[in-house]
Amino acid sequence: MVYYPLSILMLAGIAEVLIITTPDDQAQYKKLLGDGGKFGISIHYGLQFHPSGLAEAFLIGEKFIGDDPVCLILGDNVFWGPGLSKKLVNAALLTDGAKVFGYEVNDPERFGVVEIDTSGQAVSIDEKPSCPRSNLAVTGLYFYDNAVIEYAKNLKPSARGELEITSLNEIYLQKGKLKVEVLGRGYSWFDTGTVDSLLSATNFVQSIQAQQGYLIACLEEIAFHKKLLSLQQVIATCNNMPNSQYKRYLERTMQRYV
Repeated sequence: MVYYPLSILMLAGIAEVLIITTPDDQAQYKKLLGDGGKFGISIHYGLQFHPSGLAEAFLIGEKFIGDDPVCLILGDNVFWGPGLSKKLVNAALLTDGAKVFGYEVNDPERFGVVEIDTSGQAVSIDEKPSCPRSNLAVTGLYFYDNAVIEYAKNLKPSARGELEITSLNEIYLQKGKLKVEVLGRGYSWFDTGTVDSLLSATNFVQSIQAQQGYLIACLEEIAFHKKLLSLQQVIATCNNMPNSQYKRYLERTMQRYV
């Protein structure tokens, strides 16, 4: 799963990544991804010892973020759609305020829900409301200016004992600095936090890849097109892979540029 959120960051032009895991899981991520060099990016690692909420990521990552703006993406989110890369690159240019992506769902009570006016401006945002004001879910992809660190430091835990990402978004909303971009027709978003949504995402990815003949989240291919890796570097990485469908796809793709 981690390849999908990593691919989104790379498509946005982000090459410095902090992966936050539990202590039990971190060794597996390091074994799989290493320092990110094989993808042309730099991967660092942080630990969240308790499930204390998404907004804690900005406290864990304070030194990593430094004085820069920051993007947070959840590890179980899958995005797809035409022109998505351009939207991501534009969002990554943000230096003042926050930007989130909205997506219409049939079960908004499962998500943070944003309400927008006729001009597309956010007017309210609620975390898993029992009576949602809209069907527009806030996806697990967030872009913030550097002020998010201080805002996160001043958050109080919610009733469930977590630092809520929705609470951060509310701060930006109150300041008139929360931008919402709706992913409309032609786009797909999956939050694979349930068995049914994971199955739906699996079937969708399999269908797209079978019909169109390319992998949605081939990180080496993205790195090549983003000029993070040269053709020779991708071929060298490919040669060191065990035999697999992923390797055969990468070999076929790189042959077009030899």
